[in-house]
Amino acid sequence: MKQYLALCQRIVEQGKWVENKRTGKRCLTVINADLAYNVEQGEFPLVTTRKSFWKAAIAELLGYIRGYDNAADFRQLGTKSWDANANENEIWLKNPYRKGKDDMGLVYGAIGRRFPKPNGGSIDLLHQIVEDLTQGIDNRGEIYTFYHPGAFDMGCLRPCLHSHHFSLLDGVLYLNSTQRSADVPLGLNWNMVQCYTFLALMAQITGHQAGIAFHKIVNAHIYEDQLEPMRDIQLTREPFPAPTLKINPDIKTLNDLETWVTLADFEVENYQYHPSIQYPFSV
Repeated sequence: MKQYLALCQRIVEQGKWVENKRTGKRCLTVINADLAYNVEQGEFPLVTTRKSFWKAAIAELLGYIRGYDNAADFRQLGTKSWDANANENEIWLKNPYRKGKDDMGLVYGAIGRRFPKPNGGSIDLLHQIVEDLTQGIDNRGEIYTFYHPGAFDMGCLRPCLHSHHFSLLDGVLYLNSTQRSADVPLGLNWNMVQCYTFLALMAQITGHQAGIAFHKIVNAHIYEDQLEPMRDIQLTREPFPAPTLKINPDIKTLNDLETWVTLADFEVENYQYHPSIQYPFSV
């Protein structure tokens, strides 16, 4: 929480105004932020200065792991996070690649689980990483990435949290996640939860001790219609102690995550929080 609030304060005090073409709004912006979450010590990075809907964040992560490309599949997991971008994004609605209602196109996990090869076909990046890590292999390129410039026009949104690089060091599994753009009041809260949970899950299914999840954000911003509640409400609140995330120990393989795992297999304990803040969402 201290890292998160320090970033929010930095944007409020030092940010520069930038016009965002996609949303038509201004953003108060800073470049480069580095956060870290100690998974080994169980420091679950869930925002406490307002109520955060952690279940939806984990549901979205499960969808990325499964390679989903349809908002209906994400809703079935427990999150409506893709409804707007799949069905209300005017540019995407006119895109010839869109297959119909709820279609997201080639984005996030749909890229990572079926990354196009130059000579045709595709490669399942996540399956290969899990195979390597389970055997104790780290080729210094164990990267689950959703970033494919050649496919940007084939999906409803360029990936924001776009790459997850796993590393083994002396039996401990680490994660370096890179995010090109972060809506700090809304999206970043979810992304923090996802980085932590992804490392915890990968360590569990590959048989390693989880270490630290490092999270780099390149462009961190607060939209102009979010600034007042962030500055005048959220930043005035005192954070509560970090809660704890419990994951079902019966989750042992990638196939488990692909098939039977649901939100019932995750539990957050001792979560104290301040009242919700209704931040505007920009499509």
